[in-house]
Amino acid sequence: MWKQIAPAVRLLLLFTVLIGLVYPGVVTLLCQAFFRGQANGSLISLDGRVVGSSLIGQEFNEPQYFHPRPSAAGAGYDGSASNGSNYGPTSRALIDRVKASIAQFRKQNPQYRGPIPSDLVTASASGLDPDISPASAYAQAARVAAARHISLRRVRELIRAHIQGREFGFLGEPRVNVLALNLALNQP
Repeated sequence: MWKQIAPAVRLLLLFTVLIGLVYPGVVTLLCQAFFRGQANGSLISLDGRVVGSSLIGQEFNEPQYFHPRPSAAGAGYDGSASNGSNYGPTSRALIDRVKASIAQFRKQNPQYRGPIPSDLVTASASGLDPDISPASAYAQAARVAAARHISLRRVRELIRAHIQGREFGFLGEPRVNVLALNLALNQP
């Protein structure tokens, strides 16, 4: 009987070591060697202190900062509760939430008269989206400029400087990382 079980046990041990230890170790070493920032969470530091990640959104409610997309992740940008709301397009809960987001945006940005960009009133699939569209950033520019007592032109220049294009020139949409833009606002 052992003659028939022994090869299976040896293979189990071999593949446990190869797939469970060697492979993850090699991948970790390669990632640390060639993609250290991404492998460690794309963290953003300011004065030697980690202030966030360029991959995970954060809550900004103050008028002097750009606001991110609404989050469906727990109490707001909670990585352990990352998920979408799973509301369908005819869901009363979704309609009510979007209406509340529109009312809140209008209240916070009374100077803005144009159509509200959809990403300012709808949550992303993960609920942790760190980016907004350039249109969303421009829609908030007047509020931020007024709250900071700086020119609207200066705020628009910062937005323009922080627009990231499509990946490889054709994937995705242009976007603005909210944390990076808000950190730039704090620079003298």
